[in-house]
Amino acid sequence: MGQQEKVATSLAGAVGEEISASLAPVDAELERRYPGDPGTRQPVHTVYVPGDVFAADTVRSWGDRALAALDEHAPDAASFAAVLGLADDLAEPVYTRVRAKLEREPIEDLRVDFEDGYGNRTDAEEDEAAARAARLIAEAYEQGTAAPYMGIRMKCMEAPVRARGIRTLDVFLSGLLEAGGLPEGLVLTLPKVTYPEQVTAMVRLLEAFEEARGLTPGRIGFEIQIETSQSILAADGTATVARMIQAAEGRATGLHYGTFDYSACLGVSAAHQASDHPAADHAKAVMQVAAAGTGVRVSDGSTNVLPVGPTAQVHDAWRLHYGLTRRALARAYYQGWDMHPGHIPTRYAAVFAFYREGFEQAAARLARYANRTGGDVMDEPATAKALSGYLLRGLDCGALDIGEVARLTGLTRADLEGFSGPRRGDLTASAQ
Repeated sequence: MGQQEKVATSLAGAVGEEISASLAPVDAELERRYPGDPGTRQPVHTVYVPGDVFAADTVRSWGDRALAALDEHAPDAASFAAVLGLADDLAEPVYTRVRAKLEREPIEDLRVDFEDGYGNRTDAEEDEAAARAARLIAEAYEQGTAAPYMGIRMKCMEAPVRARGIRTLDVFLSGLLEAGGLPEGLVLTLPKVTYPEQVTAMVRLLEAFEEARGLTPGRIGFEIQIETSQSILAADGTATVARMIQAAEGRATGLHYGTFDYSACLGVSAAHQASDHPAADHAKAVMQVAAAGTGVRVSDGSTNVLPVGPTAQVHDAWRLHYGLTRRALARAYYQGWDMHPGHIPTRYAAVFAFYREGFEQAAARLARYANRTGGDVMDEPATAKALSGYLLRGLDCGALDIGEVARLTGLTRADLEGFSGPRRGDLTASAQ
């Protein structure tokens, strides 16, 4: 053993105590505002179905239509890989997993739409549709045929439709309670939010509903849809979206980018309204920074180019959707919207390829970090958190299997969750 070092200090113990006391409010503020990611499953997409179209078999119907599209336009792994440019070693595993996913769980998150996709109807008609949506969703959860996440998008808090949106939400939530309770995975979406005060109004509305039905305070969360320029930058130059997250008082579960409303708000011509437009990139970057560490997740928007028509046209639409999805994943937007059953094969193909092509490298790096064996990359705790998060997302969506992850890392799922950081309560599941 070497010579023991002499340790000298100059500061009195009271100095550290005084500094800690002075920073106590900051410590509390950090914990309140930035609790970290909830550590729970995030769906890879959200499917919007108009309230008058939603049916008991919607989830299964979308899966069957997506499988039919594959059968017609890419009946095997080689043909599908050729369309999307998948590497040879990914072709078979991706195609096999896509088909299995479409058979087992074709939709991860479904929103019954009472806003743009539904339009303005008579009060009696929308009441009936909202009650019907509640009944069908309750039955789906009871029968085990529901998507992991389901809920509604109500009309916004703007004056012309505010009363109608509030009533639809009331009818829907009351119907779920009458049918047995608010199910796990219930998600509500508040669209066209422009001012933080509209978020506050949603919070007050949910508080009133919880009190009226004897629910635990804070039990119901909601997503905020970002579709206006004012939701990104306020008149005073501040980032409105950051204020919206705080206005939600812990109830916000996600920020969803609205591709076409936002683009139109900025004057982008219809031919150039897309999720990879520079205006879209700016909005989502602001959303991402505002949400970082808060536990609120960011979702990309959609493409309106549908994979329909002759095979060549379907292939073009598939390539576009696949490319946009891969682009979003690289930018850490792990969720997006899908508008047509034909989009689902390329959604899952992009997601599965993203996780499978980086799987072995991520697993090896995490294993070296966990075992402190070093390597050609010096990873830090933050990187280990990112690596474990990557593997967990791959497991959640079905891109990876726990057996192959364990084989390459030597880690269990619990180990991965430990590396990914503290796991707080699931705000989405708090809508139970």
